[in-house]
Amino acid sequence: MMLHKRVRRLSTLLAASAILALSSPAFAQDISESHLKAARAAVAAIHATDPFDNILPQAAAALENQLIQKNPDMQELIGKTVTEKAMGLAARRADLEKEAALAYAKVFSEKDLNDIATFYSSDAGKKLLDSGPAVTRDLVKAADIWQNGVARDLAQQVGETLAAAAKAAAPAKPAQDGTAPADGSAPADNSAPADDQAPADNSAPADNSQN
Repeated sequence: MMLHKRVRRLSTLLAASAILALSSPAFAQDISESHLKAARAAVAAIHATDPFDNILPQAAAALENQLIQKNPDMQELIGKTVTEKAMGLAARRADLEKEAALAYAKVFSEKDLNDIATFYSSDAGKKLLDSGPAVTRDLVKAADIWQNGVARDLAQQVGETLAAAAKAAAPAKPAQDGTAPADGSAPADNSAPADDQAPADNSAPADNSQN
């Protein structure tokens, strides 16, 4: 029998084990039968354990390939043995379903679990389960774009504020020579000599008197 066919058989057997586990008696004395029943219904409605369906088949396939590579002359025996042992372990899937039901029963009340099962068994709930992953991917992309924009604007605004504060705190530059006074008045002209003061070249004043 080909490997992929054996893997499919294992998956089918695992699913059957899950159904048996969901219909098994109460798992814990401190949780009522009705509470556990509600938990099992909720687990089934949301397909809580579906992601683990392929664990045992994948492990079996990986082990078979590894052993055949080391012992190619024993391929038929290896395939048969791995399949038989894996199918024998498939019944342990009930342990996972048990733990899943207990986990939900410990967190959610019986009413909560009934409400969960009711919603996810409805058309809207089924659509949420089917389309939820795609919606989540779109949301993650949108959140990344939003995050980049917020981080960019935050850095820009903080930088502008700090630059303005640094400019305001900088000391004023001194006035340059020859600039007009702050009050706008013209600078004093000290070029003319004061009264009774000799000219700068010490020459005698012109004598215009007649002899």
